[in-house]
Amino acid sequence: MRIATWNVNSLKARLPRVEEFLGYAEVDVLCLQETKLADTAFPALTFSALGYDSVHYGQGQWNGVAILSRVGIEDPSHGFGDAHVDPYEGDARILAATCGGIRVVSVYVPNGREVGTEFYDRKLHWLGSMHDWIDATHKPTDPLVVMGDFNVAPEDRDVWDPKKFIGSTHVTEAERKAVARLEEWGLEDAFRRVYPDSDRLFSYWDYRAGDFHQHRGMRIDLVLASPPVAERVTWAVVDRNARKGTGPSDHAPVIIDLRD
Repeated sequence: MRIATWNVNSLKARLPRVEEFLGYAEVDVLCLQETKLADTAFPALTFSALGYDSVHYGQGQWNGVAILSRVGIEDPSHGFGDAHVDPYEGDARILAATCGGIRVVSVYVPNGREVGTEFYDRKLHWLGSMHDWIDATHKPTDPLVVMGDFNVAPEDRDVWDPKKFIGSTHVTEAERKAVARLEEWGLEDAFRRVYPDSDRLFSYWDYRAGDFHQHRGMRIDLVLASPPVAERVTWAVVDRNARKGTGPSDHAPVIIDLRD
């Protein structure tokens, strides 16, 4: 089984790129973030013609998450439910469904903007709410994968130059602790299972200043898997080719292979 996550930064603008990716990458499940579409505008028929069922949670101009699957989609849900406060309620940032026996969660974590602002505080609150929702609705022994744009680089080696990010969001101790708390619960960074000692393996490069060509990037697109899924991981890659060419997203897909 092959799973992947990709922040497409506008599905309307990037639909041909997504169709191309599905054609060559042969993924079974693809989580998308930043679709920037309302549910009524989501191109479900296009994906159906390619062999994928799909579910989407969008608000229109911003955010938006989707799951595409050619191994079935069951029990879709969005949000944290009534028991957990979402400080970005209605922002269309989390969507879950069962695909091929695995509970798949597509997440688009808030950016946080600047440290010390209400947006940063709400980002930490949102990450805490996601942890509490996972803890209340799942067990580490469940087949679960939470993947998407976390807007957090877990370690210094996940950014091109740690000194350039001092005082910035995405790398603060509090943000990293929020991700580490998910790992303490029982989720494992599936990409690091394959590349435990490697650095400069990025999934995001800013459009400006030739950052992609000079490899000034960050690894902020994560695949966090519970033990029943993590133990099946055999291979992983960041598809840099999807970041090349005309009109790419500023993120590249992260692909994980699971043995049957």
